[in-house]
Amino acid sequence: MNGTDKLVRRVVTAGVLAAIAILLGATRLGFIPVPTPAGNATIMHVPAILGGIMEGPAVGGIIGLVFGIFSFFQATIPMFKDPFVAILPRIFIGITAWLTYIALRRLNEFLALAVSAAVGTLTNTVLVLGAAVWRGYMTPGVAFTVGITHGLPEIAVAVIIVVAVVSTWKGLARRRHARL
Repeated sequence: MNGTDKLVRRVVTAGVLAAIAILLGATRLGFIPVPTPAGNATIMHVPAILGGIMEGPAVGGIIGLVFGIFSFFQATIPMFKDPFVAILPRIFIGITAWLTYIALRRLNEFLALAVSAAVGTLTNTVLVLGAAVWRGYMTPGVAFTVGITHGLPEIAVAVIIVVAVVSTWKGLARRRHARL
């Protein structure tokens, strides 16, 4: 695959995953009911993780930016009307997922995918809640409680989705290349 083909693939992948992130938020499909005080686990961050793992840090960062901008414009509470809380932390989701994947993929592909999904999710949770504390929207104790009640279910859901999607994508790509 030449450089132009890779660029086109990255642009198309970024566009599709950004559209999925927007669709998940606009339709509320990105919020999965869970039996915790949080009530819902979000999967809005998963397209940024997928973009980072599949196409690199730039794509992951762009999709995270789209997620953050969408979150900012859809916000109904003051905390998410603040770009330092809603937008800035989301840029790093796909980047940290990519860094983790690159560091672990030679050890074990499954492990790399699972840990990358967890790290991307933790990036979202820790940076958003950290920014909320920094900006005075909540206390550290409240942030910790929200992090546990939201973060743990979101990690579990993200790991399942990322492992399933990327494994399938890589399997299809291998079969396609085997036929060529």
